[in-house]
Amino acid sequence: MKTREIVARNLRKARNSRKLSQEQLGFLADVHRTYVGMIEREKYNPTVEMLEKLATALELEVTDFFKIDGDK
Repeated sequence: MKTREIVARNLRKARNSRKLSQEQLGFLADVHRTYVGMIEREKYNPTVEMLEKLATALELEVTDFFKIDGDK
């Protein structure tokens, strides 16, 4: 599995588990909703700064975006 796919899946999973729309997450992370969608669809590679913003908004650690199912 590619890293971009892992990040996309974990972002979507975290957002959905918190019952947030892409627009709501974008507002919390101070990014446009379409950027969130592009990351989730594996169209964009987010920067470290962007991952930090998203992690903060989702109350996660940046490393959580890189976990493969089953990782602790």
